[in-house]
Amino acid sequence: MPRYSANISIMFQELPFLERFHAARTSGFDGVECWFPYDHPKRQLSDLLDGLGLTLVGINTAPGDAAKGEWGITALPGREADFDRQFAEALDYAMALGVRGIHVMAAMTGRMDQKACEAAFMGNLERAARRAEGSEVNLLIEPLNSRDRPGYFLSRSDQAISIITQIGAENLKLMFDVYHVQVMEGDILCRLRSHLPHIGHIQIAAVPTRHEPDEGELNYRAILAEIDALGWQGWVGCEYKPRAGTVDGLGWREAMARV
Repeated sequence: MPRYSANISIMFQELPFLERFHAARTSGFDGVECWFPYDHPKRQLSDLLDGLGLTLVGINTAPGDAAKGEWGITALPGREADFDRQFAEALDYAMALGVRGIHVMAAMTGRMDQKACEAAFMGNLERAARRAEGSEVNLLIEPLNSRDRPGYFLSRSDQAISIITQIGAENLKLMFDVYHVQVMEGDILCRLRSHLPHIGHIQIAAVPTRHEPDEGELNYRAILAEIDALGWQGWVGCEYKPRAGTVDGLGWREAMARV
């Protein structure tokens, strides 16, 4: 079965953030990922990861001004200078903590001019990709479904692949979140196969609940088997909302591994 990383921004929420690293390790995870580590000094996080023998798989760029409903600023025209500062901070954290993937969040663009938003998104990604050259850090873009994030600029995997291929940077990849792709597009196994050359990270959760991947409309046993069959060498991020206590719901891993 794949190597699982725990997204401690939505798992282990019954604990303070820094305690979630230890909880993930003692629950059998060798890797963790999180959205926004920036409230904590890099040295503190580095020492914590080293002490636990954990890999920090991925982080996000900062969301922007939450009070204004921002969820990323990469696709916002006129915010290029803000984006450059934001990405510089993310890259600094990634390099200090051994992170290989930065989810570069797009933006809530709603009724804005989508052509202008696309131009801003692509221009910012091109500059960021050049900045990250030689760092072994990949930039990840992730389509978010329009049911959960109405108005988010990037909502479909084919849209993301088009942007990736147009930019043509080797360090720009797709975050393939099975939950979001299923809600918007379906056809998961075929999309995994066709998008594989551009995938930089995979995440999982049940559909439609976003709980543990042992319920709902998706056959995760088949999906995980396909990920293995494709020769995927990366992590598979568990980015789900536990039904109750996080540890109580982890039995799905052993159940998926049984033939």
